Amino acid sequence: MLVLRLLNVVAPAYFLCISLVTFVLQIFVFIPSMFRDLSTTPLFSPALLHGALFLFLSANALGNYVLVIQSSPEDLGKDLNLGKGAEVADWLDGSRSPGSALPSTHFCRLCARVTQRHDHHCFFTGNCIGSRNMRNFIMFCLYTSLACLDSLVAGMAYISATLSMSFADPLAFLTLLPHSISQFFSGALLSSEMFVILMLYLWLGIGLACAGFCCHQMLLILRGQTRYQVRKGMVVRARPWRENLREVFGKKWLLGLLIPVQNVESNYRRQKEK
Repeated sequence: MLVLRLLNVVAPAYFLCISLVTFVLQIFVFIPSMFRDLSTTPLFSPALLHGALFLFLSANALGNYVLVIQSSPEDLGKDLNLGKGAEVADWLDGSRSPGSALPSTHFCRLCARVTQRHDHHCFFTGNCIGSRNMRNFIMFCLYTSLACLDSLVAGMAYISATLSMSFADPLAFLTLLPHSISQFFSGALLSSEMFVILMLYLWLGIGLACAGFCCHQMLLILRGQTRYQVRKGMVVRARPWRENLREVFGKKWLLGLLIPVQNVESNYRRQKEK
């Protein structure tokens, strides 16, 4: 448990550090290098277009990241009349079925609360993902992967211009790292250039991981399932995929694709207010 609590602190710090480094490289290194192209008009220069695209992707990624943390799944412990004695201990040792009180409820030891439609605990946000912040979490994964792809393309263009090399051959990117390491230790490559090359592979890894996770979550949503239900082998009631999407993304799904907006309230909360 101590390792998990430590990871719950280190992972968000790691994400924020990577985001800060990416922002600094984009604003102070990649975008200024694009202004060297004097053949284009200032209004439609690659630097301004790329800068606007990067700021749009970053604002959506960080905005949804904040909303995932703020829109925490509500604690159902009070509604389920779970005290801090034997009843909570039943949740901890698994003797009480998570679906005995409400479907898809789960007690998270790190968050110390019972949440509805629990999907998983995200260490990078330090928060549980459930009915209230699932849409923001998917948007966070989507825009993080797009921001990493944007940074990867910009970094490759910068390295291509700086080192006078071409990435037309797919093997050029695969062999870039080992060649760069040998040139760095031989003194032929600057430390700043080596750092950018390392960031290229980091952006590729983070982008692919976030894209894969986003696609996996969308597949589960279409099926009306959560990761917790799949892991526990719970049987869910079959519903049309459109209804499953509407439950997570709501009617204002298009607005959520353009700007970070708070997730719609869960059906459980609506029923409770009635």
